[in-house]
Amino acid sequence: MVIFCPRRTAVAAAACGVLVGLLSACGATNAPGDDNGRAPGGSSPSAGGARATAPGAAGTTRIPGVGDRLGGRVPTDSRQVLAVYGDGKDSAHSTAVLYTRGAAKSGGAARDGRWRPARSWDAHNGRRGWTLDHHENDKRSPVGVFTLSDAGGVLPAPAADPAAGSSLPYTRSAAFAAPHGWPRAYWHDFDYVIAIDYNRVRGTAPNDPVRPQGQDKGGGIWLHMDHGSGTSACVSLPEPAMAYLLRTLDPKLHPVVVMGDRADLGAAA
Repeated sequence: MVIFCPRRTAVAAAACGVLVGLLSACGATNAPGDDNGRAPGGSSPSAGGARATAPGAAGTTRIPGVGDRLGGRVPTDSRQVLAVYGDGKDSAHSTAVLYTRGAAKSGGAARDGRWRPARSWDAHNGRRGWTLDHHENDKRSPVGVFTLSDAGGVLPAPAADPAAGSSLPYTRSAAFAAPHGWPRAYWHDFDYVIAIDYNRVRGTAPNDPVRPQGQDKGGGIWLHMDHGSGTSACVSLPEPAMAYLLRTLDPKLHPVVVMGDRADLGAAA
């Protein structure tokens, strides 16, 4: 049985019952501990899964650590950017920082154009790191700038922050549940998910199977809950982070994710 949260106004009919074909891209096939390096939490996140500090705390007109090549792809109307800084090209560890840029104030006052960090978390990405040319089953996360349009999961959507305005369309469905034949650490990976708009149709549930660029280019790449090690291509975050993003990301603010290893993120061209 599929339950649709009233926050989603339209869901493709094909969205349900197709999760098995998509989970291969969502990081749940890796053995526990297969995470290429330091232990999760090694950078001392603060209570609730968020880091105590984040780069660019005073605000900056450029997203910290993001060069012109990717920075120029951030839509000019975007007011929310989740930057995922990979530790290295072949590392499964990363740091995710949500930056926001203020909307126009009442009376038509101009925006100051500064990006300011809201929260920061330890995260994981593809088990083998990052790639500029992602393909199915390469176990690397794609580098790039992608919109964030649709969400879902096994659990009900967290209550929206009253100050956040609207929230991402959310599809609640048992079809998101990870198979219990997988290690127990992975069972809750898809309690909350946010689709990364890589090789998918926006406006559909995250588990919609359509891949406009073809199967070889991979798909089903999500933000989802962390199991303590690298993924097949997704970006995984602590449960408090996923709940915060689901409460906070506002489609009217055109949220995007900018993700990659630090070298590719900082590239000038």
